[in-house]
Amino acid sequence: MQGESISGRIATVATLLFCLTLAGCGGDEPAAGGQPFDAETQSQANTPAEPIVKGLPDFTELVKTVSPAVVNISATPPKPDSNAAPGEGPGAGRPDAGPLGDWLKRFFQEHPPLGQGPSQDGGPAVPAPDEHVSLGSGFIISSDGYILTNRHVIAGAGQIVVKLNDRRQLVAKLVGADADSDIAVLKVDANDLPTVRVGQPDDIDVGSWVVAIGSPFGFETSVTAGIVSAKNRNLADNRYVSFLQTDVAINPGNSGGPLFDLAGRVIGINSQIYSETGGYQGVSFAIPIDAAMNAARQLRDHGEVVRGWLGVQIQDVDRKLAQSFDLNRPVGALVTQIMPNSPAAGSKIEVGDVILSLNDHAVGSAADLPPLVGRLAPGQKARLTILRDGDQKDIEIAIKALPAAYAGSRQGPTPGNDSDENNAYGLSLAPLDDETRKTLDIDRQGVRITAITGGPAAEAGLAPGDIILSVGSRPVARPAEVLGALKRAGDSAALLVLRDGARRYIPLALDGSGSGS
Repeated sequence: MQGESISGRIATVATLLFCLTLAGCGGDEPAAGGQPFDAETQSQANTPAEPIVKGLPDFTELVKTVSPAVVNISATPPKPDSNAAPGEGPGAGRPDAGPLGDWLKRFFQEHPPLGQGPSQDGGPAVPAPDEHVSLGSGFIISSDGYILTNRHVIAGAGQIVVKLNDRRQLVAKLVGADADSDIAVLKVDANDLPTVRVGQPDDIDVGSWVVAIGSPFGFETSVTAGIVSAKNRNLADNRYVSFLQTDVAINPGNSGGPLFDLAGRVIGINSQIYSETGGYQGVSFAIPIDAAMNAARQLRDHGEVVRGWLGVQIQDVDRKLAQSFDLNRPVGALVTQIMPNSPAAGSKIEVGDVILSLNDHAVGSAADLPPLVGRLAPGQKARLTILRDGDQKDIEIAIKALPAAYAGSRQGPTPGNDSDENNAYGLSLAPLDDETRKTLDIDRQGVRITAITGGPAAEAGLAPGDIILSVGSRPVARPAEVLGALKRAGDSAALLVLRDGARRYIPLALDGSGSGS
């Protein structure tokens, strides 16, 4: 250490002592208390991990196997002097019909004008002048010529032409169509046709690969692939189908075509897209094949689809209602009305019950119940698990056929006698007279809200003219019964309210307004 100053040696010794005290200073030993957080993270990052996803699927053999059973469908409208098919007027089932408007488009595609688009050699046949052709897809479900597609593909058609994979073109007969499921069954005069295999949509997992084959924009046997994005999607324009959602590229002309799993089995019928442009934007919907085949069998055998009917009006359970009904989370379908002369009317089910399951199928929301009931045959038993007053019960009901049109009395409120009974809940209430009850089709219950003075009632969205039919599951006929039930309710109560002819539960947050006992 020649040449090194005394002060330099002292500094070196001090540094060594400091490092030894910390058990480290750049060495391999960890400090007291274990490995530092950043070192542990780095160690995990450097550890080789087994990949969860290994490689990508090869769809070539699948497409070779299943594509012979996929067909192209073209439908021309009836001549002006001809009649449309029964129940199918011109333009029925068009994409701009229904409550969802522009953003939910059905794949009903008119052919490009004469002289535009591909020629017959490379795409769809060029139509004659003034002849509009809707293009869609379908698939063969029996070797003797039965074909499944969407109803909106052939709605209002005068002639339906099916082009097979071997280039044959056959005129098809419409066996039957069902608007509620958007399913149509066609029949061509042929035998020994290739058919699809039917899979089980319930067995496929979200994230699984799926393949669609169809005729987007008339380009026949086009193949696209993606994954199942979600299951049991309920759309506003269809109460009886819980859709499969995928990110498979679907466009006009794909409608009615099959959705395959990797085993080459059909699990759905490509039917709708969510779009702000009318074209594919990554969100597509398919009708599960089990629901479609159920409808197809009934159309083939009986010419119509008969669905099960329970006879209850229901609503979703939100967070506040869940609290009112002693549920640990929002779940189930809340019964707001029981239809007269319905299966439910002769059963033990009551207004205010929360339906949690049907035949061991969970009811996560109100939208889950109609498809479950609809697939039941008339006369079949339904076992409901319901929640009532905090206790679960099982109720068995014999299902009936859904009426073609259910005519219920849905008149709005009419003036009655008011009273100025104000209270801490912000409610002014008045009893109903017998004439008003008769007008509203109410049996021995109902209290009118004559005014809202603020408080919990205003916050809940109650309004003058609302009719309170029950507090929780207990019917009320006098203002005193409403106030007494609210005082006993504790922190919250669910009011069954009749407004503009419709019944629904409204949660009322009491926040200590009642004494609670």
